[in-house]
This record gives sequence, C-alpha cells and structure tokens, in this order.
Amino acid sequence: MRITSLGSGSRGNCTLIEDENTCVLVDLGFTLKEIERRLHRIGRTPQDISGVLVTHEHSDHIHGVGAFARKHKTAVYLTPGTYSARPMGDVPNLNRINCHRPFEIGSLSIEPVAVPHDAREPCQYVISSGRVTIGVLTDLGHITPHVERHYEKCDALLLECNHDLQMLSDGPYPYSLKQRVGGLRGHLNNQQAAGLLQKIDLPRLQHLVISHISEKNNADHLALEAVNEILQADASGWQGELQVAQQDTGFDWLDISAT
Repeated sequence: MRITSLGSGSRGNCTLIEDENTCVLVDLGFTLKEIERRLHRIGRTPQDISGVLVTHEHSDHIHGVGAFARKHKTAVYLTPGTYSARPMGDVPNLNRINCHRPFEIGSLSIEPVAVPHDAREPCQYVISSGRVTIGVLTDLGHITPHVERHYEKCDALLLECNHDLQMLSDGPYPYSLKQRVGGLRGHLNNQQAAGLLQKIDLPRLQHLVISHISEKNNADHLALEAVNEILQADASGWQGELQVAQQDTGFDWLDISAT
C-alpha cells in the first residue's frame, strides 16, 4: 500500500491511499481545478480514483467533492448526516455509509470510525489491503476508547496535531472559537495526539505523519516535540519514520509493507 497527501491544514485537506488495484481519496477540500493540478503533480489522474471518502461537511474537507464527482463520475462515500448537512448538488454515484459498518471499494477494506467533532455525523477511516493497515485520524476533540480500539494496529497513521494549548490561548481567535477548537468536539491538541501513541502498537507503526496543523495556533516544532517525547520514551525503541504534512505540499509517497 501507499499513501500521500495533496495538502493538510485549515485551508484544505486531501489524502490519497492506494494498493496495486484501487485508489481512493479521503476528503477533497480544494477546488476542482486545484485538486486536478495536485493530482497531476503526483502522477495521478482523476480517472485513477475509485472513490472519495468524506469525513464530514466542513469546507476544508468537502469543498470540491461535488464538482469532482460530477465531472469525473467518481463514487462518493459519506454518512447520511454529512450528506444532509452540506448539499452538494447532483452526485451521480452517491453512497451513504453506516459509520459503524465496514465496506469495500475494489481491493481496499474501509472501516469508518465515528469521532467526536462539531459536525452532523463525522467519521474517520481505517483502510486495509491484505495485512497492511493505514489510519487517517483528524478532526476530533478527544480520543475515545472507540477510537483507541480502531487505531491501535496501524502500519501507518496520519494523526491530527491541530493546536498548541498556549498558542491557542494567546492567539487571535475570539473566545468562542477558542472554546470550540479546544473543546471535546473540536480538534486534538499536541498533547492529546501524543497521548494516543501510548495506547497503540508502536512497534508495528512504520510511518507517523503529523497532520492538520493550525497555521495560527501551532508550529511544526511544537507538535514534533510533543510527539517525540512519547516516541523516545517507548521501551521498544521505535524505529519508524516521523514527518509533518504541509498545507501546500502535503507529503510525498510513503510505501507501507506488511510486517
């Protein structure tokens, strides 16, 4: 399996995951023109995409879904709540999913995971092919036992580190927005994200990608410090690779092999 990001942050999110036979996008938070440009940059075309998995209705995740699906006749998968919260016009191949029921797209097994976020019916995704599992986990206010169970056995993990608590407190957001971002249905701070790493199978994890970093309320080095504190204390001596997904460039292809 392989994973790459076309961009990650408050101005748009899109992740591409594929195996030898099937290629899917998780979210499409850019304009149609921009997503086509970014796909070309990584050597993919819209015709390569077997489906778009939508996590929730916020514009930085769903902005280009309708236009992309109409132009390229791409299948779209999302919860009924997400669909009702953000009309997208006519989508030729629309699939309403149960966020507690796995399904398949081609050779990929898709497991939606319900998460606490300030959206109608949000979910994230764990995607598997054979013995390889990739987790995408952003846009949630806290880590629940349900989330822990679903993400404990990943070979690669895209993990939100949205904000630093002090930067959020001192930053430019109005008080109400600070409460929303830092609330139980908001976004993970650096320490919350790092805490999840204490609950999962770290020796299995080959790649950890910090994602969805706020440009106003966080900094790469602060997120890396929080995560590295846990990784360096791990008794198994974690041997994986750590990097940060960027808003404009995402991150390059990562190849994930069965362990």
